Amino acid sequence: MATYLLVHGGWHGGWYWRKVTSLLREAGHEVFTPTLTGLGERAHLLSPEIDLETHIEDILGVLKYEDLRDVILVGHSYAGIIITAVAGRAAERLAHLVYLDAFVPKDGESLTDIIGPDFVAAFRERLQAQGEGWRLPPLPLEDIGITDEKDLSWMRPKLVDQPFKTFSQPVRLRNQAASEALPRTFVYCNDPAIGPYDRFAEMARIEGWRYREIATGHFPMVTAPRRTAELLLELA
Repeated sequence: MATYLLVHGGWHGGWYWRKVTSLLREAGHEVFTPTLTGLGERAHLLSPEIDLETHIEDILGVLKYEDLRDVILVGHSYAGIIITAVAGRAAERLAHLVYLDAFVPKDGESLTDIIGPDFVAAFRERLQAQGEGWRLPPLPLEDIGITDEKDLSWMRPKLVDQPFKTFSQPVRLRNQAASEALPRTFVYCNDPAIGPYDRFAEMARIEGWRYREIATGHFPMVTAPRRTAELLLELA
């Protein structure tokens, strides 16, 4: 039996792993899908003080208090930054890192550093106009790979604002030797390709990571759950 810890991306919550979670559990594995502070069913905790470090501590807390070992740690999108930081602080608890169409940061980088000045300018405009300067409203799902009306009607009501400090705070990587010794997989969603993930996919191939592609958009756990589960089960 394998243990999977699935970490969601920005504006969402652990709820969007539902279809993949059921498939992994049917195969006999243990699955955890925590929701990060201030998001999903924890939206009542939303505050300007929540930053990237808060979300890193969320995942470290799951590892510690559930006493998890040999974990396959999966990060989608924004959560690639979180799992990179977690790997340096809890490598002894991990068996494999999976970047699911996710950011792969360097030490000292924030998500805003990675996405570039044009996106950051657009984000800051929305922060001031709709988010009181500290919370970023969700991006339209249609712009980031969700087009099916059933998926839209299921997902849209569950989206909440993202504390902007989670995107702007630089990640501080620790114990990089232990972290970099962990096996890694990059899963690239290429139909349609969204955002800057193609360069992380290319980096993964060059550096010899395990590499897979899914012919779907940026939310494969929603649009291609069976294929997503199959790729994760290869690691079990």
